[in-house]
Amino acid sequence: MEYIERELERKFKEADAFFKAVLVTGARQVGKSTMLKHLAEKQNRTVVTMDNDLARELAKSDPVLFFQTYKPPILIDEIQKAPELLEQIKIMCDDSEERGRFWLTGSQRKKLMERSRDTLAGRLGILKLYGLSQREKNKALHPDELDFSMGALSGRAGMMPENDIDAVFEHIRRGGYPDVMNANDEQMRLYYQSYIENYLIADAVNDEGISDVVSFRRFLRVCAALIGNLVNYKTLADTAGISVPTARKWLDILQDMDVVYLLEPYSNNELQRLAKTPKLYFCDTGLCAFLTRWLTVGSLRDGAANGHFFENYVVMELVKNYAYSPKTAMLSFYRDSNANEIDVFVEEDGKIHPLEIKMSANPDKKQIKKYAVLEKTTIEKSHGGIICMVPRPFPIDRENSLIPCNLI
Repeated sequence: MEYIERELERKFKEADAFFKAVLVTGARQVGKSTMLKHLAEKQNRTVVTMDNDLARELAKSDPVLFFQTYKPPILIDEIQKAPELLEQIKIMCDDSEERGRFWLTGSQRKKLMERSRDTLAGRLGILKLYGLSQREKNKALHPDELDFSMGALSGRAGMMPENDIDAVFEHIRRGGYPDVMNANDEQMRLYYQSYIENYLIADAVNDEGISDVVSFRRFLRVCAALIGNLVNYKTLADTAGISVPTARKWLDILQDMDVVYLLEPYSNNELQRLAKTPKLYFCDTGLCAFLTRWLTVGSLRDGAANGHFFENYVVMELVKNYAYSPKTAMLSFYRDSNANEIDVFVEEDGKIHPLEIKMSANPDKKQIKKYAVLEKTTIEKSHGGIICMVPRPFPIDRENSLIPCNLI
């Protein structure tokens, strides 16, 4: 299968030149080890996976002998299965000034993150990889950082085909796991069924101690049906047939496994009576579509949940963009006690870019009037607009534009 260049590669190389060890986290099967193995092809780098029973047993029982057997520079895949190696990695980092000596991958786990930060503080760079973005699939990695000004959007549009609703919903339906990119419909369904059973359920049982597999599988489907909604633990619990504390615990586990993404509400002392509950999204829309049985482009595009899937898609494209960007940005949404809502705030460099998300090629431009809420504060508002199905960027006013979703 042809290798697909990942946007995280640029950031990984920066971290590799600076830190003695770099950890790439993310959900199972998003391409962490594939990316690192590709980058290691021209290096004399040892590669070992903790899925190998013998290697894992040696790592757990004798970390010193492990590194005599598998010498650095090294790529260790699925490090969360042998956290005993972290203390020895710390010792070896302290004995050498060599940068990028240890490349690690791990499916996100709170215990792994806490232990690696505690053990390798100052020595370890941590990056997150998500499933394939639409930009990666289209081999259209933009050299410039995302800018919501009309001029910058027009420049991006010159490198992309016009927005197309079927292409967008094909991306949504297929999702971002590299292994399904060339799969036919039957193969894709088999892949997702296998992914749920062999990874999600197995990890929930083996790593998290969940014993009620039937209820957990049902809880997964309930979460998928509620994307784009404020998290309501009672609704999740009642629909899945579990207790509220269990719903809270299981949603935390799904977030830790990078199955779901929780978009937090904006918080600011100048804006009172703001929502305190996050909104629920899936990190991979293909997995979500499979769980909710929207299995074709047509059913997704024309079905009752199309707006929610479109919003999930846009939010995760933004998440991926800023995860890989040199810029640091905080993503949130705005909602007050009167149910006035703005879908996304992108907060960077002390400025807020307000964004609405509409699955329309001709959205109501009056939506931007909601952005006036920021004028009542000292917060600096910058370029924003409405992310939608418009074919090309179009100005609404001096600060806001209609933004084609395929430019994000």
